[in-house]
Amino acid sequence: MEIRRDDLNGPEIRALISEHLHHMFETSPPESVHALDLEGLKKPDVTFWSLWIEGELAGCGALKELGREHGEVKSMRTAHAHRRQGVARHMLAHLLEEARQRGYRQVSLETGSMEAFDAARRLYESFGFTYCDPFADYEADPNSVFMTKVL
Repeated sequence: MEIRRDDLNGPEIRALISEHLHHMFETSPPESVHALDLEGLKKPDVTFWSLWIEGELAGCGALKELGREHGEVKSMRTAHAHRRQGVARHMLAHLLEEARQRGYRQVSLETGSMEAFDAARRLYESFGFTYCDPFADYEADPNSVFMTKVL
């Protein structure tokens, strides 16, 4: 698996982000979708990576800087053909290592509360994330759960 910092200009990554957004709007009401679109992912406070296996896009993830010591995991997605191959686990480990190198003391995330997000929540729990109150600009929402990890 090869992880690359990505400028979001390639057709493969644009398609994966489109798939990600489509899935978010299929599983959550519009007011509860917090996924970033391409323009949101290109903002200066967001760093985006893609994960490749033998030249094929397998997944992606991003880290948003919330403050000098706090980051947020964004846009974790595994391409359908690469599910259950450790792509998300590999990407999350990369994001947490990057957060440590940046000197973050905490990393947080928002994900869905519905059954469709069970696997994602289990992954985050396995890395030591615990449930928390809304952070940053988020507000309590029955369709969202908030998790955090102290580094």
